[in-house]
Amino acid sequence: MSEEVAATSFEACLEALGHVERRRLLLSLLNGTSDEHRAVTLDQLDSDAEDETLKLSMHHVHLPKLEESGFIDANRQEHFVTKGPRFNEIQPLLELLDDNRGQLPDGWV
Repeated sequence: MSEEVAATSFEACLEALGHVERRRLLLSLLNGTSDEHRAVTLDQLDSDAEDETLKLSMHHVHLPKLEESGFIDANRQEHFVTKGPRFNEIQPLLELLDDNRGQLPDGWV
């Protein structure tokens, strides 16, 4: 009997998109390239947070949450991320956000 991997739930996708820093990171990966192995450095992200605050929250909260969901693969030593094995499961929601960026309130993306 083969073991099937359950699809990511809608709630898990919304949880991943629930913080602006995670949305910005995921959108950077979406818009970076079509190459799945293209890396986005954390320095490339636009942020409203203080640099040190952002680094701490990324390292201890946001990267682990996205990595656990399989949406990213993080290299914390080199400070970059790539698309994870389940990035394609959140991609439609990211495309929806990106396509409607102009209609969303300031600070959402």
